[in-house]
Amino acid sequence: MSVIPLSKPDIGDAEIEAVTDTLRSGRLSIGPRQARFEELVADRTGRRHGIAVSSGTAGLHLSLLALGIGPGDEVITTPFSFIASANCILFVGAKPVFVDIDPRSLNMDPALVEAAITDKTKAILAVEVFGNAAHMEKLAQIAQAHEIPLIEDACEGLGGSHNGRPVGSHGRAAVFGFYPNKQITTGEGGMIVTDDGRLAEFCRSTRNQGRATMSGTGSSAYGNVSGSWLAHERLGYNYRLSEIAASLGCAQMERLDQLLDARRRIANAYMQRLCDVEDLILPTIDEPNHMSWFVFVVRLNDHYGHTERDRIIEGMHRHEVGASNYFPCIHLQPFYRETFGHNKGDYPVAESVSQRTIALPFFGQMDDTTQELVVQTLKVMIQREQLLQR
Repeated sequence: MSVIPLSKPDIGDAEIEAVTDTLRSGRLSIGPRQARFEELVADRTGRRHGIAVSSGTAGLHLSLLALGIGPGDEVITTPFSFIASANCILFVGAKPVFVDIDPRSLNMDPALVEAAITDKTKAILAVEVFGNAAHMEKLAQIAQAHEIPLIEDACEGLGGSHNGRPVGSHGRAAVFGFYPNKQITTGEGGMIVTDDGRLAEFCRSTRNQGRATMSGTGSSAYGNVSGSWLAHERLGYNYRLSEIAASLGCAQMERLDQLLDARRRIANAYMQRLCDVEDLILPTIDEPNHMSWFVFVVRLNDHYGHTERDRIIEGMHRHEVGASNYFPCIHLQPFYRETFGHNKGDYPVAESVSQRTIALPFFGQMDDTTQELVVQTLKVMIQREQLLQR
């Protein structure tokens, strides 16, 4: 058997045909497929507007800009995430203020979020880690009580729900990502969803070099040439999503429930196969959360540290089984330590979790034989560590 990858996109004939049709159409940017993709994602999340962008990171960046967040402002966020959720705060000149996480959900602890709010706090950027939407309703309530916006980093949670509300429906704006390891993929890409028409209009303009949108007023510097391709109302970026990528996204959205069911089946099978391994902590999904599985991450118990965890991952690699450490803490990344003076021990729960996580191969096409090989390899590597510790 060849190497078992950590992730693999689920691309079928429908996706290939959609991309081929787009290539034959001659319309490769800013066309009907982008509009359709935006509509599909907005409808799925119960939002009025979808704004397709080149990545989830771009979506977070534009959302912060649209909310007027900039130098001197602070944004509360998690240290346990992919680094982009904190980097985008720096993109606008603001400061990320980290708070520790809940050890069950791995999302920010709401009590710590509320305690961290000051006069400088201009937003809460909450990540649904690994697709778990726990605490999102509470965080939305905290944001509302303090009259600051909640930005929902839903890049890992498309298709999930919390208290009956879809992931992506809790924040002033929410952002999805469509990298190839996500629930659906456009290769590279992202989507902002919101009910705020002015925020949506700003993001549509800013993703496209600051050009006026079709419903915009145009720029007085160009007289009455409203919407002219060379009329730029504001500083903007090239954050557009191509028609090719959007057509792939449309085909994937049409299959979303099938893709989510397949991932749920693989996650449930992992739970059954690993529930007897005493040295492992399996993902915890508390009601009323409906999990949309992005990755399947287990944790070694507190008898282990990062050295033992890394040896287990290396051992799995030697046996051609993909595995990784999801996620290293953001505040201990070199740039953040040097810039902000963070140290080990600043966020002890996140650090304890981070040094013991193992992401296992996870994709909807995984068959029983492949999964059993992953499980048995993991068990052997854990047994090896047990012997080394004696």
